[in-house]
Amino acid sequence: MELITREESKTNYEYGCNPYNRPIGELLKNGLVVIDKPSGPTSHEVSSWVKKILNLNLAGHAGTLDPKVTGILPVALENTTKCIPVWHMLPKEYVCLMHLHRDAKEDDLNRIFKEFTGRIFQRPPLKAAVKRSLRIRKIYELEILEMDGRDVLFKVRCQSGTYIRTLAEDIGEALGTSAHMQELRRTKSGPFGEDEAVYLQDLADAYIFWKEEGDEEELRKIVKPMEYGLQHLKKIVIKDSAVDAICHGADVYLNGIAKLSKGIGIDETVLIETLKGEAVAIGKALLSTKNILKETEYNNPVVNTERVLMKPGTYPKMWKRKKGKSKKK
Repeated sequence: MELITREESKTNYEYGCNPYNRPIGELLKNGLVVIDKPSGPTSHEVSSWVKKILNLNLAGHAGTLDPKVTGILPVALENTTKCIPVWHMLPKEYVCLMHLHRDAKEDDLNRIFKEFTGRIFQRPPLKAAVKRSLRIRKIYELEILEMDGRDVLFKVRCQSGTYIRTLAEDIGEALGTSAHMQELRRTKSGPFGEDEAVYLQDLADAYIFWKEEGDEEELRKIVKPMEYGLQHLKKIVIKDSAVDAICHGADVYLNGIAKLSKGIGIDETVLIETLKGEAVAIGKALLSTKNILKETEYNNPVVNTERVLMKPGTYPKMWKRKKGKSKKK
């Protein structure tokens, strides 16, 4: 992602570090793993096993998969759980095996698939742990991969929160055959894909290699830094002098910005990052890139800090708290 330099600034390497060079203990508390979930356990059970394997206090998954569903399950470790809402902003991708209850022509099915591409209405299934109110979800792509008699294998790329079981049933109803979801696999979740997913046993083995033999290599391949899961966000790169203030919940002001991404829009969610590439916070842009570069009023905030990710004290304090300024959590 191309960055524009607003003001030349250097970083002090006595504080912080490149996220990919964090000590392994810090990485485990500020990292994530992408698990290839097997059929059987719940998503909660999988994240609980990850927590136990890595001997952590907290782990949380992004995007619940039903017990029988397999595929991508991102698990955030300790501090990284703050990033989960940002992962939900991106689409998810599934491969589904749908069984039709009566014969149908592929041409008719293609026509129905086109009708279900775009914005659709959905009501969560009876077993869902949410209120069963009608909601709108967006289907970005719906493609038949293979059709064998009444079995239809298709790929769907959709907005987070789309129920594929309900989608299959609704397609069957619109087709006039009725249908149900037979098998489902999630192939992409937010910024994470199948090629980076690992089995729970791989994670357990890598952790044992580190604990018993002091070999970090395999564990570092599996556990990604928090920033890896935020690289889809546009960035506001801040000077060292502004870091600790942001860690205490301050908004980003013009004089604290060193670099920024092209094309930031007003109200867009952005990553506030150090010159070393460390995630400091997530915020909402109050001005576009173009207007930030034109701005001359240093007393007006340009990014509203919404979620602090970095621990205060990581960088030295170089700021004074304004009276009446409340600390954001």
